[in-house]
Amino acid sequence: MYWRKTIRRWSVAFAALFAVGGCEMGQMTSSFPQARPNGLANLEVQPPSAESTQLRQYFTQVQSAQLNQGLLRQGGGGPDTPFTADMLARNFEQIVFYNEYASALQGRGGKSPLRRWEVPVRVDIIFGPSVPAEQRARDEKAARDYVTRLARVTGHPISNYGGPNFVVIFASEDDRDVALDAAAARIAGITPESLNPLRNLGRDTYCAVAAYASGPQAYDYSAAVAVVRTENPSLLRLSCIHEEMAQGLGLANDSRDARPSIFNDDDEFALLTNHDELLLKMLYDSRLQPGMTADEAAPITRIIARELTATAPL
Repeated sequence: MYWRKTIRRWSVAFAALFAVGGCEMGQMTSSFPQARPNGLANLEVQPPSAESTQLRQYFTQVQSAQLNQGLLRQGGGGPDTPFTADMLARNFEQIVFYNEYASALQGRGGKSPLRRWEVPVRVDIIFGPSVPAEQRARDEKAARDYVTRLARVTGHPISNYGGPNFVVIFASEDDRDVALDAAAARIAGITPESLNPLRNLGRDTYCAVAAYASGPQAYDYSAAVAVVRTENPSLLRLSCIHEEMAQGLGLANDSRDARPSIFNDDDEFALLTNHDELLLKMLYDSRLQPGMTADEAAPITRIIARELTATAPL
């Protein structure tokens, strides 16, 4: 129970922190192979600091304790986790129309209109210099494969190609700052200062994501940066990829009632479940629009939830 109460992933959506109207995102080019971003090219790999070493030991203990408690399940759900259309619609409302944090990772947020991406999402990956080559290969494959899955599930254009507007950082406590600076340099409209909330993460934070909206209403996401601490052992690191990238698409809150789901602070499930895939399908259904309130969307979400649960294996 201790780990369930104190260990959690943080997500935050920053609305209208920058304007991208009129900004060019750069020429569409393949991100394979990926060159090391400016600012990371000439750094020598140093032995990990005492703080990073202690954090790695701590997260390893966390993962072990959670697995011993039957948490961090890797299946998509099963006979012990049934849910109905009404439950799916209720969970969707709690996860989409409420904020996990009010601002800058501080305090519980309140109600919020529906927010999602209307422009294509183009994902790129930045590694801190401390990340070993073998770990880079595993993490990059996991993230790239997940991008393909998210595109299939949502029906939204999400790819590993082009000038990035969604950067996923894998970095340690020792090199997170330089990786964030490199991310700011790669996304039009993002400044190093706008990423400050991602620089000072608490000891109990596995990972975090900041999604940025633009325009007068600030309901359409136009950029995002996720940070995965590489002190995490393998399963927690993969779990971070799954949750933070999905939250960066618009599933911004957690709900204690959502099951089977990664959008629940209890950490029962480590990876995106079949229930969570349906939440993403709902979020990007064309019958819903950015800026809708929970009350406006409720009649539609109930219809979509009934349609999805009638055809999907639960």
